[in-house]
Amino acid sequence: QVQLAESGGGLVQAGGSLTLSCAASGRTFSGYAMGWFRQAPGKERDFVAAIGWSGAITYIANSVKGRFTISRDNAKKTVYLQMNSLKPEDTAVYYCGAESGGDPTISYSYDYWGQGTQVTVSS
Repeated sequence: QVQLAESGGGLVQAGGSLTLSCAASGRTFSGYAMGWFRQAPGKERDFVAAIGWSGAITYIANSVKGRFTISRDNAKKTVYLQMNSLKPEDTAVYYCGAESGGDPTISYSYDYWGQGTQVTVSS
């Protein structure tokens, strides 16, 4: 079992930055690929970014490429999402997840999810 807890969300003006954190507890963190997804009201949960267990491989959605960066610290059991140049369309609840062995860009590959953290970008 892996427990995940996101933090770092909030209200920011367009063009601003936020860093989300996802702290894991429980089973071996380094054995899982980690991902960030987001869900706006009335919409599906969309892939944002993912990172392999070692941190050597990352995946970034086209909609955030060049603005968002994913990283992880296995010693701290934490994955981060650095979000720069935020836009109003980035407003959503952001979820982190842990998956082992599937496609990290697809939500149903994930075994565990956090509760989410709200990010609101004002224009």
